[in-house]
Amino acid sequence: MNRGEEAGQVTVLIVGFALILLMAVGVVVDTSAAYLNRQSLDTLADGAALAGATIEGEQGYDQGLGQDRVELDERTARQAVGDYLNQVGAYADFKSLAWDVAVEGDTVVVTLSAAMELPIMVEGVTDSRVSSTGTSSLVLGG
Repeated sequence: MNRGEEAGQVTVLIVGFALILLMAVGVVVDTSAAYLNRQSLDTLADGAALAGATIEGEQGYDQGLGQDRVELDERTARQAVGDYLNQVGAYADFKSLAWDVAVEGDTVVVTLSAAMELPIMVEGVTDSRVSSTGTSSLVLGG
């Protein structure tokens, strides 16, 4: 057998292993970026929920509360969440930020969704949005 026939076989293996290594690095980088995006959105959702759990003057100050639980107003909660998101610069930090507020008795639930920019995007394979939910309750007394 002539050694010339086997020339280049190791090169194919090296190129193959290099491609596998690059794909693995890409997965790790994208996973880390997605995790950090999700953590940031979680923090923002929690802050927005805390901001939304507010009471207006008439209910809290004029009439007094006199109870352990307060019924929250959805309109007031939406306004407070919108103001909070503008104040902290959420629209600059997250592309196409969408949000929703639901009020259930004394609990505010804020759901945020935003476009996610990953370092390595594969069209049609990579999900480009991340979402998070934050919840806050307003309970009086102890």
